[in-house]
Amino acid sequence: MKNIFGLSIPETLEEVCNPQRVALLVYDMQVGILSQIKNPEQFTVQVLKVLSAARRAGVRVFFSRHLSLPKELMGMLQFRMAMAWQRVDSPDEVTPWFLRDAPGFQIIPELQPRPTEGVFDKLTMSAFEGTWLDFALRDCGINAFIVVGVATEIGIEPTARHGADLGYIPVLVTDACGAGNEEAAKRSIESLKFAGDALITDTETICQVLRN
Repeated sequence: MKNIFGLSIPETLEEVCNPQRVALLVYDMQVGILSQIKNPEQFTVQVLKVLSAARRAGVRVFFSRHLSLPKELMGMLQFRMAMAWQRVDSPDEVTPWFLRDAPGFQIIPELQPRPTEGVFDKLTMSAFEGTWLDFALRDCGINAFIVVGVATEIGIEPTARHGADLGYIPVLVTDACGAGNEEAAKRSIESLKFAGDALITDTETICQVLRN
């Protein structure tokens, strides 16, 4: 740990992942999203390992869910995004995939949030945009977050970048993050490595750190 002007500057994974100063973000592990991902079982097992380790260590846990609004409430950006994802040419053809009461909106049963854990909904790719996550983390004195979930190239990279801009240290657990496009996900990870804001690790390492 480096110190300057009364500030402590964490450098190592062990220093960053102090259970009192780090949170776990489980990003969009929803039924309807995982059904679109190749081999979701593989990284779901890894997510569960990290979640279990975080719970045992007393780390605060937050779950994000991607929400679709009814078409009557969707705006220009939401229609553009839905048309791209659903590969349709007209907004009339769009079907909201993640309406609040739809089965696909729900977090998968294997990762059922506990009453002591936070669950929030979002319309954007960054988990910080338009949500209460930033306030909750700051109010608890948290300055770093571990992120697992799906998808690396769609929402996890924007969340890591946004979090860094807000002053947090993102910790990306690569083998506990799924992808819709493996090549795009690799580019996202390399880009985050190059920028230097995030720490990049794997499930075995982060679980060992949390156990210690």
